[in-house]
Amino acid sequence: MRIKSSWFKDGRERTPQEISDALAFVVSRIADNALKNTRKAKFEIEVGPQYFEFLAEFSLFLIISADRIVYGKLSEADRFVFTSNLANRVAETYAENRSRLLVEDIKECKRRFIDLLNQRAGEYAEFGYDENGPAYTFYRYLAYCIGEIMTDEDSGWIIDQIISFEAPEAIQMIEKTLRGLYEAEPKKTRRRTSTSGD
Repeated sequence: MRIKSSWFKDGRERTPQEISDALAFVVSRIADNALKNTRKAKFEIEVGPQYFEFLAEFSLFLIISADRIVYGKLSEADRFVFTSNLANRVAETYAENRSRLLVEDIKECKRRFIDLLNQRAGEYAEFGYDENGPAYTFYRYLAYCIGEIMTDEDSGWIIDQIISFEAPEAIQMIEKTLRGLYEAEPKKTRRRTSTSGD
């Protein structure tokens, strides 16, 4: 999956809100990609509540991971702006899609997403995340949460899919995106070389 991870305009330093605005789009794409990969791996995830519960759990995992990544790199005030804005932007996208497809109240969809985020943030706080990335238990808890929304037949098997494939790949993409977004200088476009027929 290709993601935008750098700025194309002036090289000014970006605010925590601008960075989290850009990251929110990436979080939604990564969660959607993880869902598609899981369905391709023959796990049964029906379009409906189960589909959106998977997206919610994966999105929450990514928001909490992003918050851990910027911990110690941002001031407490900037980190609050970053994480609050990221959570709200992802919640808005999630609520808009869920309310449209399942004909539910958009405000209620967003409220439930934020309530679950607050609950999960406390639960994930029990698991380590350092400069080398998440502890195994951090991944394991995501797998547990997703297992809870799967059918009995898939709930045990989904653990390996999440821990071995989807979660590590997602973390790599989040880390790469944040590194790119925090670079003030835009990336230079590479010149294409062509050969002439002469």
